[in-house]
Amino acid sequence: MGAISLVNALTSDSSQPGPTGTATESTRGTRSGSAPSSQAPKSATATAATPLVIRVVGSPTTVTVTVAGTGEVLQNGVLDTNEARQYEQAPLSVVAADAGSVEVTIYGQLQPRGQVGQRGEWRVPER
Repeated sequence: MGAISLVNALTSDSSQPGPTGTATESTRGTRSGSAPSSQAPKSATATAATPLVIRVVGSPTTVTVTVAGTGEVLQNGVLDTNEARQYEQAPLSVVAADAGSVEVTIYGQLQPRGQVGQRGEWRVPER
């Protein structure tokens, strides 16, 4: 399906409206879709029911998200500027190498940003 979207995007008339090849986020914070996007996907929006949304608003930074209690790693790597991840489970433990580069929203509440260049940690409780 991704190859078809790519061929259609390359051969279609750009003046015609149509779908764009943006990436979407799954509940485990991994990427799927036909093409990577430099902008945060629309699906990674914070709602009061969403346990965690992380959006990189500054420099790319390493982010680690684990399931609290089990230690299962959901994310461990660099997220680029404007990249966002959404998680639909809790409890979670979140660590960002540069707390000033990320916006963290827990159950719809934007958390205070940390200092640029300083490590940040957040906990997402189970509801």
